[in-house]
Amino acid sequence: MTTVTVRVPAKVNLQLAVGPVRADGYHDVVTVYHAVSLFDEVTVAPAERDSVAVTGEGSGSVPADDSNLAARAAAALLRAAGPGAQDAPGLAIRIAKRIPVAAGLAGGSADAAATLVACNELWRTGLSQQELGELAAGIGSDVAFGLLGGTAIGVGRGERVTPALASGTFHWVLAFATGGLSTADVYAACDRIRASGGRRGQAGQPDPAPVPGPAPDNALMAAVRSGDPAELGPLLSNDLQPAAISLRPRLRRALAAGRELGALGAMVSGSGPTCAFLARDRRHARDLAAALAGTGVCRTVAQVTGPVPGATIMPAPMEQA
Repeated sequence: MTTVTVRVPAKVNLQLAVGPVRADGYHDVVTVYHAVSLFDEVTVAPAERDSVAVTGEGSGSVPADDSNLAARAAAALLRAAGPGAQDAPGLAIRIAKRIPVAAGLAGGSADAAATLVACNELWRTGLSQQELGELAAGIGSDVAFGLLGGTAIGVGRGERVTPALASGTFHWVLAFATGGLSTADVYAACDRIRASGGRRGQAGQPDPAPVPGPAPDNALMAAVRSGDPAELGPLLSNDLQPAAISLRPRLRRALAAGRELGALGAMVSGSGPTCAFLARDRRHARDLAAALAGTGVCRTVAQVTGPVPGATIMPAPMEQA
């Protein structure tokens, strides 16, 4: 085997409940991940030296060195597999991107998940899905979900994932903004908004109310199980949405436009700035995508469905006779 290609999906968060900031600077979350049919492809091959090459959507802003999440995933797997797992002295990683960068869709984490699966196959290391998931949890919060796909509940920082019962297919329109948002910046803005939004103390300083621990929305989970988009739409929620809007006020216009055009639900995906709109069916999604594209509130749109599988090895191309 000389090359392995893995296709991996973007995600939206049907629910993202964010708890108070922890001592380590992270936040406990409860999130409902949902994989959608917007895919990156990662190809790995033996090489004389390590390299990362990125093409496609936003490739110019993706690091092509060992700080790339895909390169970090390959290094983590090699450490876990031990000496001798890698036949060649190096590894060439090629990432073909369709998932926008820094868009709240976990594109970088998806590429890391794809790299774990691809290298596990290329090097015949034989790690189980559970073992790959444990490695993924140490690489980034959303990486484990990239392995799993479908619809799943994430807890901790989002790195501990459990499949969720889901029925049917949901139809979405994703509205992409110009430029990205830093996840760290959005969480910091969330903390600032919470700190300034409480009652005033004796000295006139903000005395914020305690932030509750995150909890799953049982009504939303029931809607996911039912497969009814009209039931799910009003229940979509994201605690980071006010923070994303504070950093990118134009998102408010995009969300309002989608609602006015008949979306059943509208939300910022993850840390943003992508907005996700839930449609009734495929035809409604097509009409909604066309209408949104004409409003000027976003850079471009994509019509997608979910849930879809996580990182999947692609068949090798047939050799020409």
